[in-house]
Amino acid sequence: MGKVQLLALAATFLAAVSYGRSQAIQTTPSSSSPGLQSQQVKKGASLFQQNCAFCHGRDAAGGETGPDLTRSRLVAQDFSGDKISAVVRNGRPEKGMPPFTLSDTDISDLVAFIHARRMEATLHPGGRRGVAVADLQTGNAAAGKQYFQGAGGCSKCHSPTGDLAGIASRYKGLRLEERMLYPRGVKKRITVTLPSGKKLTGTLAYLDEFTVGMRDSDGMYRSWPTRAVRYSIDSPVDAHVALFPKYTDDDIHNLMAYIQTLK
Repeated sequence: MGKVQLLALAATFLAAVSYGRSQAIQTTPSSSSPGLQSQQVKKGASLFQQNCAFCHGRDAAGGETGPDLTRSRLVAQDFSGDKISAVVRNGRPEKGMPPFTLSDTDISDLVAFIHARRMEATLHPGGRRGVAVADLQTGNAAAGKQYFQGAGGCSKCHSPTGDLAGIASRYKGLRLEERMLYPRGVKKRITVTLPSGKKLTGTLAYLDEFTVGMRDSDGMYRSWPTRAVRYSIDSPVDAHVALFPKYTDDDIHNLMAYIQTLK
């Protein structure tokens, strides 16, 4: 796989996020199915738009940050509303979902809408918004482990029992592959050497041609004129970017297969 193809692959991940955002704003639930015409479902649709659409999309098929509820295992196993209602009332703080205070009637309406959307998606397949987890499980995990420990150089910075322990439980599908190819939100570390020779380390907070700023381990912000100090920046993401032109198709599929075993 060439550099252009790999950069295009990375761009696909960013595009997926933008697509989810646009869908959350522009897509309206189809009303072609009789199951979407009942008053209870219509009330549930209104509640869903107010409370859930900003994450799960207006049609419950996934949005900017929330998963596709029409393909949710929990929704598929919910027959009386008990599973969905528990999630709505208690939230999932570990996944960024807050609890909601709704009446029993409101929750029943919400459950009816979600199930109606699931039925609609089942009856009219083909509008899948993203890539299924199964689509990213085609590689050879053993070969991926060998690449991780050898040619890929991944083990120089990462450990399956350290920073990557449980990563496949925290991220799935495209989010996991995006994290592998180009992790976002990783803080850069900076070491500043003062004129006295003293070294200070922390997280890079600001940098331009005139000023360099950092936050130390106590969260205190410090800054200096760039001409008055020496500094070095450690950016872990750079190593991932450097791998782009080196990956082959097999490297990506195999590495992804291996990383998905780290649960």
